[in-house]
Amino acid sequence: MAESGQAGPRRVVITGLGVVSSIGMGAGEFLRGLRSGSSGAKPITVFDVEGFDHANGCEVVGFEPGRWIRHLPVETLGRATQYSVAAARMAIDDAGLDLEVWRSRPGVVTVGTTDGESRDLDHMVEAEVLHGPEHMAPESARRVAAGRLSAAIAQELELADVEAVTIPTACAAGNYAIGYGFDAVRSGEAEFALCGGADAMCRKTFSGFYRLGTIAPDRCRPFDVDRKGILTGEGAGILVLESLDSALARGARIYAEVLGYGLNCDAYHQVAPNQDSVGRCMELALENAGIKPEQVDLISAHGTGTKANDVTEARAIREVFGTQPPKVISMKSMIGHTMGAASALSAIGCALAITNNFIPPTINHTTTDPECDVDCVPNTAVEADLRIVQNNGLAFGGNNAVVLLGKYDEVAA
Repeated sequence: MAESGQAGPRRVVITGLGVVSSIGMGAGEFLRGLRSGSSGAKPITVFDVEGFDHANGCEVVGFEPGRWIRHLPVETLGRATQYSVAAARMAIDDAGLDLEVWRSRPGVVTVGTTDGESRDLDHMVEAEVLHGPEHMAPESARRVAAGRLSAAIAQELELADVEAVTIPTACAAGNYAIGYGFDAVRSGEAEFALCGGADAMCRKTFSGFYRLGTIAPDRCRPFDVDRKGILTGEGAGILVLESLDSALARGARIYAEVLGYGLNCDAYHQVAPNQDSVGRCMELALENAGIKPEQVDLISAHGTGTKANDVTEARAIREVFGTQPPKVISMKSMIGHTMGAASALSAIGCALAITNNFIPPTINHTTTDPECDVDCVPNTAVEADLRIVQNNGLAFGGNNAVVLLGKYDEVAA
């Protein structure tokens, strides 16, 4: 049914946040990390890095899955699925949802990913190469289905009437998942959505980026003239979406309103972004949300720290927003490139920034590349009254996804 008895789409708000990241677990720790400009960069330990000249990454440390996974046997879940389930449990708790009430309500669970359970695949391939296929661990084979990233959330929380979808649109997948959940709740097809992204660090992806020459030797420095590339990261971000009427009726804390989103896929190049397509995706999101460019207070950029991405994205932003765009930050400077979780964690960061009236910094910054020409809020967070924030997600193959969030009590229906 429509909001307040009126015909038309329902307004959709974010009421719960779950975070597994290299700078903190849960929304509170993640908020403190973003405010302080924390860095998750450290030497990689989760796989053998012998033979690589440099191997820093943003690993999750201190993760104890048993704290959040209470019904499913933890050992039956791959690492990325453990992250997604844990983040979903955190989000449900943060939203104050009574699962006894909500379990039977129609909902969607949608999780974006780049690698699925490629860490288990790494182990299986290693066993096959070194010892033969008969030595591949059957428990690893049972964990590798990417669909488990979403299905396991439904199983763990014992949700009885949900559609569970895993979206594999690489590094934009978290925003894709948020858009999917937004549509379901806005249309009334679902009463709630658990949406976001999850990925675990794996040798396959690190090696691929390394061979492309895009792994930074020590730090990720988006928009800096001396940037050297990405740091691979890992984690999960899951958001609870529900209608505004539902949130108000139960007295829920509202972090932000989802205003709209845009998607496109240009298939221009396997790895190189296309400026026109990136700009068009931002325009689609603004049109979908009914927002003018001058109303946007902050852009959380994809901002990988590679030469190609940063210049292309900055130029596309200036195409859409003019010569004086809003501040443009990259959370990847702190948490690395978390692949399918990237835009989901960034969306969570945007919601926290709106609620707490600040702009997270782009750390590791010395001198802005003149070809980028954006105010990336270098190194130190700043206070700001944010009403509308744009969150960019760009992926290989030209998969682009942009989400607009707003301060719900400041935005017209």
